[in-house]
Amino acid sequence: MSAPRATTQSRWDSRLGLAVTLLVVAFLIVPVIFSLLAGITQNYFVGLKSGLTLRWIAEVWSLYADTLWRTLIVALATLAIVTLVGVPLAWILTLLRGRLARAIEELITLPVAVPGLATALALVVSWGTVGGLRASTAFIVIGHVLFTLPFMVRAAGATMQGRDLPALDQAAATLGARPIVRFLTLIAPNAAPGIVSGALTVLTLSIGEFNLTWLLHTPLTKTLPVGLADSYASMRLEIASAYTLIFLVLLMPLLIGLQWLGARGTRTHTFSRASRATSL
Repeated sequence: MSAPRATTQSRWDSRLGLAVTLLVVAFLIVPVIFSLLAGITQNYFVGLKSGLTLRWIAEVWSLYADTLWRTLIVALATLAIVTLVGVPLAWILTLLRGRLARAIEELITLPVAVPGLATALALVVSWGTVGGLRASTAFIVIGHVLFTLPFMVRAAGATMQGRDLPALDQAAATLGARPIVRFLTLIAPNAAPGIVSGALTVLTLSIGEFNLTWLLHTPLTKTLPVGLADSYASMRLEIASAYTLIFLVLLMPLLIGLQWLGARGTRTHTFSRASRATSL
């Protein structure tokens, strides 16, 4: 194939890729835009010509503000616990690499394979009568940790295996570095991309989880998805859309901040490695 024909083919491929990307973005983003507009419209069925208003946002805030804050608290607590447990567990499984590791992975993945209602029912039956746990937000956090833990373990473990960290860990061990020092200064920084990816997944799954939360919650421990279902049950689409708008305003800075921290950590680690290589 000649150079001009190859260039023409490359342009067509680029245009086709751009067209497909725009179609996917339109399919995903346009419904969200319409939903957000409904939250600031006087009457959704009449359309924008009915006028814009903040009435629905104020009404949602007065009715469901506690569910929004509780959702963020549950998500952040879930993220903290899953990170503290999942990252070391991913490293242990990376070192094991055998039947035992596969068995542990399958055991951890069970809450994802089993329907959320079944997992929630098992928690209610086994731990629902322990003290005041059933009526507390901590009970929802426990359910979310069980559900999201596999995603952190898989994401962090994939990065650890892909970068051949066991070999680097062994080299550091021969130099006398203690296990905790090796993990904090060598393993965790190198696995940062996977950890950040897992953190984003855990955060979004925890905030949007409905099936498991619906059975675990009480009237005093409602979270955002449960409150959103209640708002839809009110048969007022504007309220549900305003609920979604407030949720996005609270969530997006959190997600952007996590991505920024992950990118900054990766750049810092890359720079430090380059500096060490230059000094050798």
